[in-house]
Amino acid sequence: MWEIRAGGDGRLAAMDRNRVAAWIAAYEQAWRTPGTAALGTMFTPDATYQQGPYRDPVVGLPAIVRMWDGERDGPDEVFQMTSEVVAVDGDTAVARVQVRYGDPVHQEWRDLWIMRFAEDGRCLSFEEWPFAPERRTTAAG
Repeated sequence: MWEIRAGGDGRLAAMDRNRVAAWIAAYEQAWRTPGTAALGTMFTPDATYQQGPYRDPVVGLPAIVRMWDGERDGPDEVFQMTSEVVAVDGDTAVARVQVRYGDPVHQEWRDLWIMRFAEDGRCLSFEEWPFAPERRTTAAG
């Protein structure tokens, strides 16, 4: 599923916007698919998944699978997801993601995703910065 582009030292030479966008599309498809088998193609066995900037990371693929199952209502959950790759630098990417749950919409999130990829293109580190409309921030000072 993932194209390997390693440099002479075996490290990932670079992600690009298309590869990151394809990974995000696979993430959405996995959310919409029964089971969790796809997660092994998307995350490394020792991956970390942090659901918020101040939350403890979920560590390892088995723990990510448990979290994934616990967080979603099921593969038939109604939602719309849009994304934009904001930046890619070497093995690290940032994307802006918006998810609206329900029809009519009853929950909405705008997230920043910070992803670091292993040499085989699977995600090694996933960090989510979720924002919901009802949780507005105020200016400091």
